[in-house]
Amino acid sequence: MKNKAVAVIVLALVVAALLSPWASSNPDGLEKTAEDLGFAEAAVEMLGAPIPDYVFPGIENERTAVAVAGITGTLLTFAVAVGIGKLVTGRNLNKQ
Repeated sequence: MKNKAVAVIVLALVVAALLSPWASSNPDGLEKTAEDLGFAEAAVEMLGAPIPDYVFPGIENERTAVAVAGITGTLLTFAVAVGIGKLVTGRNLNKQ
């Protein structure tokens, strides 16, 4: 079971690293609608984005910055999923 979990995580990281640089640069539906209707500029940002526009800050090469952002997002998603799983089950997921 542990080997399968590691394989899934590695596969997800490879996919995130290789495919994220080719993700659409167009805004999502809500952002596009706000731009089309002319009220996007009026939006107030409540919190600063940790990875603004899916580009990891501090990395000059945009493709590399996007790949790092994809890997970071994938790792954070797995970490949150494991944390929620531990909270829900009340036990260590590695011990079965």
